[in-house]
Amino acid sequence: MNDIARLGEFLRTRRSQLRPEDVGVRTYDERRRVPGLRRDELARLAGVSSSYYTRLEQGHSTGASPEVLDALATALRLDESERQHLHVLATPVKRARTRRPGPERVDEATGQLLAALRDVPAVVLGRRTDVLAWNRLGHALFAGHLEFAATDRPTMAHLVFLDPHTRDLYADWQAKARAVVGNLRLVVGLHPDDAGLHELVGQLSATSREFATMWADHRVKACATAVYEMRHPLVGPLTVTQQTLTNDTRPSVVVATAAPGSSSHAALALLAQATA
Repeated sequence: MNDIARLGEFLRTRRSQLRPEDVGVRTYDERRRVPGLRRDELARLAGVSSSYYTRLEQGHSTGASPEVLDALATALRLDESERQHLHVLATPVKRARTRRPGPERVDEATGQLLAALRDVPAVVLGRRTDVLAWNRLGHALFAGHLEFAATDRPTMAHLVFLDPHTRDLYADWQAKARAVVGNLRLVVGLHPDDAGLHELVGQLSATSREFATMWADHRVKACATAVYEMRHPLVGPLTVTQQTLTNDTRPSVVVATAAPGSSSHAALALLAQATA
């Protein structure tokens, strides 16, 4: 799928998810044949002509200005991550062919950071959610049922959607799953040439109906900071704040913290003792 087709699919899907009453469009109790807003209704909200918006959605028009994209984002009620994603999709990238980048590795600086986070659960993730490294506490919290030193670890996306242990680990598994899919949407938009990303999406779509459904929603979500209630088999329930430390040139580092003095903080300390 080329850039313009991806842009059109994103616009079409997000338009179908907006109800007229959500944006103040009166329907006069008429029977509607399409879900969500009509093209002309969205165009009117964005202040562009219906014919232009139709061409944009159908992939027959390119080069939408930043002002038009911002107007569409506002009409579609997109958040900041989704707005940026829309701009990325609308910017064609010149490329020769889809390629498979070399394997990602933990560089020296990231390795030093992981070593410094000895008392905090931490996992290093690649662009395709590959688990490149973890410290003892990160392994114990997120994937203690796997071998610590295993070299053929599943991706974090595979764990969330296909691993029963990880599914049971999150009290609100749906929220965690949506976050994984939303972040993958962002990454695929930024790296459309990465064949490994497309392969990952294809595998998960074929093996998990839930992933396929969430992927078709075109929801976008940056994995920055999120609070999750977890049900750990060793230390019981705890609530952690997962933060993703990102860098344009290095893998991401995901850390989990708990409020000092809380029962969750005590649970992490107990887990640290168990893994010492």
